[in-house]
Amino acid sequence: MTYFARRLIPLAVFVLLAWTAPAGAQAPACTDCHSDVAVHSPVHSKLACADCHTTVKADEDHAEAAKKEIASPGFCSTCHADVDLSHSVHKEVSCARCHGKAHDVVPVKDPKSPVAARNQIQTCAQCHPAASINAYRNSVHGRALFDAGLVSAPSCTTCHGSHDIVKASDPASRVSHAKAPATCGTCHTFILDDWQQSSHGKAWNHGQGVKGPTCVTCHGSHGILHPQSNQARQQLPETCSQCHKGKYETYRDTFHGKSSELGFVAAADCSDCHTPHKNLPAADPRSSVNPANLRATCGRCHGDKVTASFVSFKPHLDPRNPNDSRPVHYVWLFMTLLLVGVFGFFGLHDALWLQRSIRGSMRGEFATLKKTEGPYVKRFSRNDSRMHVLVIVTFLLLAATGLPLHFHHAAWARMLINLFGGVATARFLHRLAAIGTFGYMAWHIAEVFYRAVVRKEKGLFWGWKSMVPRWKDVTDIWQNFLYFLYRRPKPEIDRWSYWEKFDYLAVFWGVMIIGFSGLMLWLPGLFTRFLPGWVLNAAAIVHGDEALLAVGFIVIFHFFHTHLRPESFPLDPVIFVGSMPLERFKEERPLEYQRLVDAGKLDERLVDPPTPDQLKRARIFGFIAVAVGILLVIGILIGVIVY
Repeated sequence: MTYFARRLIPLAVFVLLAWTAPAGAQAPACTDCHSDVAVHSPVHSKLACADCHTTVKADEDHAEAAKKEIASPGFCSTCHADVDLSHSVHKEVSCARCHGKAHDVVPVKDPKSPVAARNQIQTCAQCHPAASINAYRNSVHGRALFDAGLVSAPSCTTCHGSHDIVKASDPASRVSHAKAPATCGTCHTFILDDWQQSSHGKAWNHGQGVKGPTCVTCHGSHGILHPQSNQARQQLPETCSQCHKGKYETYRDTFHGKSSELGFVAAADCSDCHTPHKNLPAADPRSSVNPANLRATCGRCHGDKVTASFVSFKPHLDPRNPNDSRPVHYVWLFMTLLLVGVFGFFGLHDALWLQRSIRGSMRGEFATLKKTEGPYVKRFSRNDSRMHVLVIVTFLLLAATGLPLHFHHAAWARMLINLFGGVATARFLHRLAAIGTFGYMAWHIAEVFYRAVVRKEKGLFWGWKSMVPRWKDVTDIWQNFLYFLYRRPKPEIDRWSYWEKFDYLAVFWGVMIIGFSGLMLWLPGLFTRFLPGWVLNAAAIVHGDEALLAVGFIVIFHFFHTHLRPESFPLDPVIFVGSMPLERFKEERPLEYQRLVDAGKLDERLVDPPTPDQLKRARIFGFIAVAVGILLVIGILIGVIVY
């Protein structure tokens, strides 16, 4: 037999036996049953099925056994013994829940991996609250990763870890109070160095990682905002108030705090003065608020206007505490007593007047005052009427743009400021109205000077036609109170009543006090060249309280005296049209009327009644002014009572 035959015959016999052998005599291939299963994983491509499915037996039904095996947390530990999940919060979670099915697993650095940086947000969202996931997506970290495409930006595992994740409350957690600074410091290295030197870092270190503010205390966790974003800047004072409640309250009383709460993001917040991370006590020479460094700190916003007196302004001064500044405390005390005194006196005065007027109307005592027929008496010149319109416009504009700062905490204040286009626009309009106020005041003083000096007119500073109070005004007040109480007839009024003189002099007082204090706040660098810094603290109190007094008095009391009392309700147009009915003039100004009659000058003062168009314009403007004023007072009451 040849060599070839000796080799070929055994091989043929073997093939024949294999071909004719019964089916149960060999182990079937997995694909005979699982033809629909394909392994696409590049990391598992060299593994045989049995390398993973170690408990599966081919000769029995292994469907249930395979399911249990795959779901087991330790299923992958045969190969991945270095992965320890025993202390992780995920120790009961299967590997496939995070990494995907074993047949499709790709390397974690592959962009298609469920645990790749950009995909973790969906993977973790399977179990974790949507609020946390959405907060991260909109955070500075999430935007860097998804919007800017920075693959180096932090994802879930960057902060929390991967297989070693424990609860955040666990001291071993990477985001625990003890370890959060180090975790954040892996990216924010230089910030960590500053923080460790700061008061916050030292407090944390002294508290052995248990106490003291960390990154998360101020920035939050998942919803971290860009620190220079509008939202972050406006939230910062509230964040700092968690620990610095007293300082927060005094900060909110400054222009910085008030305007910041109204959406003016350019206003200085806590970090602008104290620095974001290297905040140190004022006594520390390195501190940004150390007296030696204040000119540089304030100068970042205020430029070369900063003087030594300028930086002595106290942004956290409490005027109620005399130990903070005795002069400022006394200014606050005076303004408080002034507010209480004026509102108390005229509140009682007008309440009594109202009840007397209501009863008088019911008795028909004021029928003459309602008559509009017959001749009219000239009371104001055209220049007087125009001047009063200017006073009304500038006053209401000052009130509407200034009161929101005073009541910055009220919801209506933000709405009103937004209506003006924001704090910057409101500030411009406020200053424009202030210039108008100074303008009409200067014009009036010049007019009085001209009449007194050039024309040598008598009686401007004393007598019946003067606005200077006389003893008769004192007796008129007393007699009016008796009239309100039904004890005496009402006093006979001359050209000017005592309440009109108060209104007039209040304008002088108000323009002087509000105007001068407002100029100091407008030009602090100029005034602190020759005045101490505490004057700015006092000016802020005076400006705000006097403005509150002016608005409250004009709208509540002046409007009542002129328009809203039953005798003249709903509007007295005399200041706009310049004249009033003769019968009403005789009733309201009997002394002036008699003086004109005795002097034979009454006919010189008689004029035609105002035209319907004149009355229409007067009423439209007057009603708008009264309505705006009432709305502002309602806002004040809401701000005082509700907030």
